[in-house]
Amino acid sequence: MRLAEIIERAVGRDAPLEFTGYDGSHAGDHGAPVRISIRSPLALSHLASAPGELGLARAYISGTLDIVGDMYTALASMAAATLETVPAKVRAELALRLGASRLWWPVQRPAVEQRLRGRRHSKARDQAAIAHHYDVSNRFYEWVLGPSMAYTCAVYPTDDASLEEAQWTKHDLVARKLGLEPGQRLLDVGCGWGGMVIHAARHYGVRALGVTLSRKQAEWGQKKIAEAGLTELAEIRHLDYRDVEESGFDAVSSIGLTEHIGRAALPAYVRSLHDKLRPGGRLLNHCITRPDNSQRARVGGFFDRYVFPDGELLGPGHIVSAIHDNGFEVRHEENLREHYAKTLTAWCANLDTHWDEAVKEVGEDRARVWRLYMAGSRLGFERNNIQLHQVLAVRLNGTNANMPLRPTW
Repeated sequence: MRLAEIIERAVGRDAPLEFTGYDGSHAGDHGAPVRISIRSPLALSHLASAPGELGLARAYISGTLDIVGDMYTALASMAAATLETVPAKVRAELALRLGASRLWWPVQRPAVEQRLRGRRHSKARDQAAIAHHYDVSNRFYEWVLGPSMAYTCAVYPTDDASLEEAQWTKHDLVARKLGLEPGQRLLDVGCGWGGMVIHAARHYGVRALGVTLSRKQAEWGQKKIAEAGLTELAEIRHLDYRDVEESGFDAVSSIGLTEHIGRAALPAYVRSLHDKLRPGGRLLNHCITRPDNSQRARVGGFFDRYVFPDGELLGPGHIVSAIHDNGFEVRHEENLREHYAKTLTAWCANLDTHWDEAVKEVGEDRARVWRLYMAGSRLGFERNNIQLHQVLAVRLNGTNANMPLRPTW
């Protein structure tokens, strides 16, 4: 059996794919829109040394395995993209190929692979985890995210809305859920490049403070605040949310931070946000979740090593319970899963459009990480492997929630 045929049997397929091997072999549908190409025996070493998604990811990121064509189509077309379930005969063929090449594992891992040190979710380790993903290049993120520089799920008001319209709608939905009014104070934890801070100050006249562990994000956001003439109302600090000294805020928004907190630290995280609010103040928590509470929280394999080190995704019920059990009353909850799939579709298209510039800016291996993880995440949201939940809660003023009888947003 030739190499291309072995790989075709190993990954399976649900749609037309073409397979090629460095030995000149071909399999699958010639001229298909997507081609899986084994370019080097090193790809087999990656697959053999780390069966499953991690081995496939290492082979792709290193360039020893290539995916030519649309990444999302490729991932959606692979029926069994894991060597852990490959029939024994096919695994034996791969082992023979590896032995014939005289190339044995372990092989050198791609340089962008991250393995953090120190106590999990300590301030120092959290800083390192955030820097790995976010302190890449502001220019790179401008190409991927577009003018909004919003790196969280957008909310599409219509099916044909643009990414920019959807990100504006997301920020405005958060503002309306929080009941923001002129003169109020907002704390935005994990503020990214400051999209929510700027929106709240510009459109609602609130005094907004954003904090982020990414120095590059803080510098970019402060520059945009100055350019917008909002320095009297808005501020972004390079700071851990645990080190914010002010309190008495009217509202707290947490958009895409909970994924970095971890199950063990979640109660303390919720209590810290509760303590930052005045009685009657509201919290909006927006984060990626598992579809239920029974699954493992920690991300593993490819996502832990290359994308979000130490990331943890909890079930929505676990998050709601943690908020309820640590000082808040939950008033509203919704799942925006389909919206994140659309958001990722737009980000993937942006990366493809700026591929050459992105590779020049951050290197081909890191650009490949983003191409793989964003297409895979889109598929995950579409197939309900992951979800996006917004939870609105209030710190009661005695027994008064200071909430309207029905939602006004």
